[in-house]
Amino acid sequence: MREAIYKRALIKLSGEALAGENGTGINPKVIDVITDEIISVKKLGVEIGVVVGGGNFWRGRQGEEMDRTTADHMGMLATVMNAIALQDALEKKGVQTRVQTALTIVRVAEPYILRKAMSHLGKGRVVIFACGTGNPYFTTDTGAALRAAEIGADILLLAKNVDGIYDSDPKLNPNAKKLDEISYKDFIARGLKAMDTTAITLCMENKIPVLAFGLYEKDALLRAITGDKIGTIIK
Repeated sequence: MREAIYKRALIKLSGEALAGENGTGINPKVIDVITDEIISVKKLGVEIGVVVGGGNFWRGRQGEEMDRTTADHMGMLATVMNAIALQDALEKKGVQTRVQTALTIVRVAEPYILRKAMSHLGKGRVVIFACGTGNPYFTTDTGAALRAAEIGADILLLAKNVDGIYDSDPKLNPNAKKLDEISYKDFIARGLKAMDTTAITLCMENKIPVLAFGLYEKDALLRAITGDKIGTIIK
């Protein structure tokens, strides 16, 4: 029987991960796999928070001719669609789930209130945090780092489309080397792009380790939460 080495985890899911091979929108098959992974971790008694991106629908930087704040707010709304879809899929499998949004949209989700989030986690519910930090000019990576710090997460699990962090972009450099471990400061000094600098700095200041790994590897979340060697650890 596997045992979790972390009591509370914050999982960061990119919007692209939810799209799967489609590239855009939401792929039901991918959602099914992700929810099964979350459930397998939850069965170990782990308290789970999730932050979702919105890149499968909209990224703020796509609005090149738009006001930056407007474009970023559109990106925040995109994360709400992903959060609600993930909630629906989890609850159909019997997992109590709450969506909390940094922008107030009370007809579809709770406003983000830390005390309520902690209460939900303590009752075994999965809490999905949408809208990033609720502020423009910040990414959902920073939102994930912020929520991880606020809820006292033992680790931030960065679920990506690649199996870890490389010393250069593996899509552009076939000789790129995967890193098993890297310090926060080295990550920033090398200018690596797997997570934005603001998010990494926030994790460093709050001593939250970040594990970046490939979401599509078999039992990836379960392996990550039980301490198997997987992906790249930033600490």
